[in-house]
Amino acid sequence: MKTVKKVAEKLEACLKVAKVKKYSYSVTEREKRELTAENGKFTLLRTLFDNSVTLSVFDKGKRGNASANDISDAGLEALVQSAYTSAQAAVKDNCHDIAPLEENASFKHGVLKADFDLFFTKLEELLKDVANEYPKVQLFSVMGTYIKTHNLFKNSNGVEFEQTYGVYSVVLEFAGHEGEKTTGMDGLGVELKSLDGKIIDSSDIRKRLNDIQKQLEQTPLTEKFTGTLVMSPDCFNSFFYSVIGSFMSDTSLIDGTSIWKKNLGKSVASDKLTIYADPTDKRILVSSRYTGDGFKTEKTPLIEKGILKTFIISLYGAKKLKKDVSRCSVSDLVIKGGKQSFDEIIKGIEKGLYIGSFSGGEPSSNGDFSGVAKNAFLIENGKITNAVTEVMINGNLAKLLQDIRAISKEQVCDGSCVIPYIAVDNIVISGK
Repeated sequence: MKTVKKVAEKLEACLKVAKVKKYSYSVTEREKRELTAENGKFTLLRTLFDNSVTLSVFDKGKRGNASANDISDAGLEALVQSAYTSAQAAVKDNCHDIAPLEENASFKHGVLKADFDLFFTKLEELLKDVANEYPKVQLFSVMGTYIKTHNLFKNSNGVEFEQTYGVYSVVLEFAGHEGEKTTGMDGLGVELKSLDGKIIDSSDIRKRLNDIQKQLEQTPLTEKFTGTLVMSPDCFNSFFYSVIGSFMSDTSLIDGTSIWKKNLGKSVASDKLTIYADPTDKRILVSSRYTGDGFKTEKTPLIEKGILKTFIISLYGAKKLKKDVSRCSVSDLVIKGGKQSFDEIIKGIEKGLYIGSFSGGEPSSNGDFSGVAKNAFLIENGKITNAVTEVMINGNLAKLLQDIRAISKEQVCDGSCVIPYIAVDNIVISGK
């Protein structure tokens, strides 16, 4: 995979001809091998190759962006012209800048050479395991891919980061099915660095399949109460990304809507909660080793024992807000496990709800949210009882973090993040 360096050389020649002095760019080459099975039978095998370039041009406080897949000489010339034209039309803002030269680096990680024959065998095994062990699950599709990516980031200050990584990825789409009874569609994805063991034992695949079977006996919830919400790792992950966008991002800080704008170093959550962005965690297979601005990432505490430690701030945001730039990526989340097992947490709940996922609109600027709980189960007197439908939940993102009741010992690792089950009190749960 030597294409990226050749493209970089050609692109810099085009920038020199165009007399562009300040710039940053990223060149990516990707190989993707894909196997797809539908309704238990393999239907597709293909290999795809993709090249892409993104370019930012800076001129007198103006920034122009452009991207392209055409890496021919003519394509790169057009890319430079497009970015330059975009910069000329942009509004001047002297906070637009590029990263200074610090320490360049090259990274290689993951599966750099795939065993595709073994991968096919493991996917066949997965289909059989689901059919034999979860007869009430209809597996609509299984997509197995091996993706190898080579990326090069450079800017005119001399910053240069190179990253090569490979990973196996498996995505499942399924539903419960028995006779005339069916459930809604569910899906999950997991990334693998090894084909040792069975795929079905990875991440929380077994629990998700078991839960969808139980959903076949679901009943509508007909009451309204304030209780404890137990969230799956995937569900809490989606909530926390909303927290980042609403309270921790440079966008919300710049426009002044973040209710945490004066809370750095202060308590914003239960002292049970510790969250890191950690590209060095070996359980994260496709970590971000450098930011989009060109800073090397490092293990960064976001919230530590409930204390807000970091805002997620780009180089532009840092200059605009006169704060330090963040050297982390929010795609590398690791949440510290708690002291109780999932079963112990459930045993301590008088009344509540376990949910696998949540569907709702964007929360308000103060964090209020409302939406539909999916793959939901009623919790009564320390036991998970009925699968329930037509359930709405209401709450506030900031209060949700403060009202954390318990965090499980178990952490689910899907290859991109490491997250436990989390129980939260004082959530309004309502049915029909």
